[in-house]
Amino acid sequence: MQLDPLRQMESAAGFSPIRHTTLDDVEKDGSVRLDGKIAVISGGGSGIGAATARLFAEEGASVVVTGRRPEPIQEVAAAISGLAVPGDAADPNHARDAVGAAIQNFGGLDIVVVNHGTGWGGSPGTMTDEAWRATLDANLTGSMNLVRASIAPMSERGGGSIVLVSSINGMTAFPGEAAYSVTKAAMIVLARSIAVDHADARIRANVVCPGWVHTPMADRTLDRLRDTRGIDLAEAYAMVTRFVPARRAAEPEEIAACILFLAGDEASYVNAAVLMADGGGQALDVSHIEFL
Repeated sequence: MQLDPLRQMESAAGFSPIRHTTLDDVEKDGSVRLDGKIAVISGGGSGIGAATARLFAEEGASVVVTGRRPEPIQEVAAAISGLAVPGDAADPNHARDAVGAAIQNFGGLDIVVVNHGTGWGGSPGTMTDEAWRATLDANLTGSMNLVRASIAPMSERGGGSIVLVSSINGMTAFPGEAAYSVTKAAMIVLARSIAVDHADARIRANVVCPGWVHTPMADRTLDRLRDTRGIDLAEAYAMVTRFVPARRAAEPEEIAACILFLAGDEASYVNAAVLMADGGGQALDVSHIEFL
């Protein structure tokens, strides 16, 4: 068979051809999106991570779930016939253990979802050194640890997809959360660096930036409003989303669907993208609120 010039160049460079998923594939098999794929999902014990793990398993993937608390990730893993690897994301050994578990138990690694995250409060003028380091170690260094551990095994499989879960706080600052916002912004550039530096290995990297989502972490954040305003949790969610065009917070499953798209073969030409999943919140300039 005669190869076209581009295919000849790719072959000479050592690239293996990619089989792209087609609409016919999807119509023939509704689970084709992740059939045979192997994924590691950090922060998988609750919220977005747990919803993503369940959705990936439904779509045919074998899933390794990681997180600091053993019980929640073990519960999620048991429900999806996956594997739980508890540990601290800031520990490079934990990242290697999670990737190694995927290889040893399932045979390789195709997808990584970097979803873990935490934050210690403080403005630039009040934040302690300890809070700054702890947030960067968990959110940014922990993300880098998992990415770095994944590159080689993904390359051996002929490529892969990395999805980093950032936040709208990676685009705008959240009051009193300087370190958290900085780390979420840095994750966007980390994805772009992966896309640029590892394209020759056919590794893609993209970012999802959720807005308010009904998760345990968001519940804890809204405790501030509950305490200061004397309102319940539902009222707090309504208050923070009252100017969001969607007029509500997302469900974890809605963000998981965004992650699924970026992770799968349908997004094979999507690289270094930032998907805003915020109900349209970033579309409105705060100076225009009084015109609503």
